[in-house]
Amino acid sequence: MHTWSSPSSRRRTVSRTRARLTAAALATAALLVSACSPGGSSVASSSAAAPRTGAADVPALAPLPRTAPAALKPYYTQRLKWRDCGAPGFQCATMKAPLDYDKPAAGDVRLAVARKTATGGAKPLGSLLVNPGGPGGSAIDYLQQYAGLGYPAEVRARYDMVAMDPRGVARSEPVGCLDDRQMDTFTQTDLTPDDQAERDAVVASDKKFAQACGARSARLLRHVSTVEAARDMDVLRAVLGDPKLNYVGASYGTLLGATYAGLFPGRVGRVVLDGALDPSLDSRTVNLEQTAGFETAFHAFAEDCARQTDCPLGGSGTTPAQAGDRLKAFFRELDARPLSAGDPHRKLGEALATTGVIAAMYDQGAWGRLRAALTSAMKDHDGEGLLALSDSYYERDASGHYTNLMMANSAVNCLDLPPAFTGPEQLAKDVPAFEKASPVFGEGLAWASLNCTYWPVRATGEPRRIPARGAAPIVVVGTTRDPATPYRWAQSLSRQLSSGHLLTYAGDGHTAFGRGSTCIDSAIDSYLLHGTPPAHGKRCS
Repeated sequence: MHTWSSPSSRRRTVSRTRARLTAAALATAALLVSACSPGGSSVASSSAAAPRTGAADVPALAPLPRTAPAALKPYYTQRLKWRDCGAPGFQCATMKAPLDYDKPAAGDVRLAVARKTATGGAKPLGSLLVNPGGPGGSAIDYLQQYAGLGYPAEVRARYDMVAMDPRGVARSEPVGCLDDRQMDTFTQTDLTPDDQAERDAVVASDKKFAQACGARSARLLRHVSTVEAARDMDVLRAVLGDPKLNYVGASYGTLLGATYAGLFPGRVGRVVLDGALDPSLDSRTVNLEQTAGFETAFHAFAEDCARQTDCPLGGSGTTPAQAGDRLKAFFRELDARPLSAGDPHRKLGEALATTGVIAAMYDQGAWGRLRAALTSAMKDHDGEGLLALSDSYYERDASGHYTNLMMANSAVNCLDLPPAFTGPEQLAKDVPAFEKASPVFGEGLAWASLNCTYWPVRATGEPRRIPARGAAPIVVVGTTRDPATPYRWAQSLSRQLSSGHLLTYAGDGHTAFGRGSTCIDSAIDSYLLHGTPPAHGKRCS
């Protein structure tokens, strides 16, 4: 897939309510990517007409032996050398992990770690590892820009706040693929092809991306799976001196945390999984259900928009379907005639405009910005606002430089699951199902599901249930109108986990912790501080 990722958190404040875009930014990337670009081998995991699979339909993830092999002992007993790292109050270090856990002698991967020590005042609770998602979001950025400053003071007083960029991400031997100019071209690829030539262009774009990743990151590309990243987390737990892992993961970070629990159930401490993925689903199902999630989010936006005086999609009485028709008509206009957007090298075409709209679906706090951007584009023929939303989603800065978010995203997703489709012919037959799931975004999200078909490395993972039998209570948080991680995924994961406790936020946006719901925040704070999970099925607004 042409990875969809959320707006960057770098420009967010650290206030608890506004921080959601921080978490949702990295976390968002986490999932959109995961859903839209899963897969990795050349054999599809399900047919175009396959029904929803998951849970009882797939085998369970088996735990690893309680005692690590002797060959791994040097990693588990290493000592980190902490140093100042440019952010006041934070320290950084480098941890070694085996590139290949099955062949520890084959070499190491160096992983970046950061921490902010507990501020003190009460009995310390050890370390609290955080991950915002992606895959590809920088956990260290998330720690330094939000979690280490914006988490509740009581939590920061009793925990050392810790983050590790997963292998292949940001500071941890980042996966590399396309250069910045090539990424500009890639992000503008038309994902609603009108003829065979445009279909061929989508395939060529995905092949070029995959081939570049294989050429630039050959050593690492086979070893950036979620299972390997979860094993790295266990090494970090031991190196930090914690008998159990305490963890807060958002979006893709929930898959990482759930996988850890499945592999090491006896080492689970206090674990929160916010905006949960369902690990039992195949790629095609993930993509289709996430597509439906974005339609749900758009309906919520459209209903709100119609109540505002500055809605460019229609006034009072406009239905979401009518608003969607107007937006699609606008996208078709951009397909034929892109708009100037304040960038001498790029114009706002359909692909970038669609990404800009999708970016704003992650948090209702961005709806006002989206209305303004759509008004400028649709009425004043100025695409700058939508282009800025798209750039924030792709983590492209003002100088035109991209982080490696999208590259790491594909690398992890394409290794974790076989691809959704064998090729464009199979995909084209399934486009109607995606359009049914989302009349607004369905076709584009269907074609975005193709890139892992051409990945240079075969997938090593497959759908798995995660029971994590014997684990301490795990809190799974689901938002009822989450665009990127549909609520049913949280319901499914909480049922799979033998100790899962479902906490529901009835609302909009991607993930719930820190969004402003006192009910959600107090339940999670109490769990982190006292170890008492909320009652299973607790519902908040």
